Amino acid sequence: MKKRILLVGAGDVGLRAARELLAQGDEVWALRRHPAAIEHERLHWLAADLGEPGTLRNLPAGVTHVAWAAAPDARNPQAYARVFTEGIKHVFGALDCGALQRVVFVSSSAVYGECAGAWVNEDTPPAPPGQNGRILLEAEQWLRDQGLPSVALRLAGIYGPGRTQLLDRLRAGQAHAPIDPPHWANRVHVEDAASALVHLLALADAQPVYIGCDDRPQPLHELYAYLAGLLGAPSPAIGPAPAGVGSKRLDNARLKSSGYALRWPDSRAGYATLINA
Repeated sequence: MKKRILLVGAGDVGLRAARELLAQGDEVWALRRHPAAIEHERLHWLAADLGEPGTLRNLPAGVTHVAWAAAPDARNPQAYARVFTEGIKHVFGALDCGALQRVVFVSSSAVYGECAGAWVNEDTPPAPPGQNGRILLEAEQWLRDQGLPSVALRLAGIYGPGRTQLLDRLRAGQAHAPIDPPHWANRVHVEDAASALVHLLALADAQPVYIGCDDRPQPLHELYAYLAGLLGAPSPAIGPAPAGVGSKRLDNARLKSSGYALRWPDSRAGYATLINA
């Protein structure tokens, strides 16, 4: 059955998801402040600002599914609140939800915080250490409180084409990671992030939360050393872990048992492909 989908936030993840949805015959309206210079004969662009409710007056009727893949302009609490506190209320306040069957909200594994390298799954109580993670968790809860049929997809750190910040830092000798104790890191390829979103939009009897990550959590210093070797870059220095993400090993068993098959189960292979390209 063809879905009528409102895609809120049409950046890298959102546009990849839109292409998959259009390929399977769904109708897609893509909402962002400045429509991208990407044309598709069946993609409907909506120019709107999540922080300005007056720009959301022309949302389509009869939407059956909402894919929330919006991202803030900056990594600070004010920017996050504009998108995930104010924006989510503005959109669902303007949308006719009478035909709505599913909302998939792209969240972050940052809601779990520091776990000292322990395994984390969807039943692990969230404990975000930073304001950004708390805002995402509040947005997840707000959707549930409205009685909307919502699913949260908590993504690990996204990598993929065009996301070269880490590789650039390694080349410049600017990357560092702790060794004792190690900081466990988790990754998901952008193709899997988008395809998991598409998968959950159509999944019957979906659970309220899914973790989106690959099969191989890694100590950060080992991942950095491996990538430095591929790049011919200096060995990464010992230094503090990234702030605000916490050391944990994410378990993707629920997503995989739902029928999703990862395209990139190991970030080492994914990064190697990026470097070779």
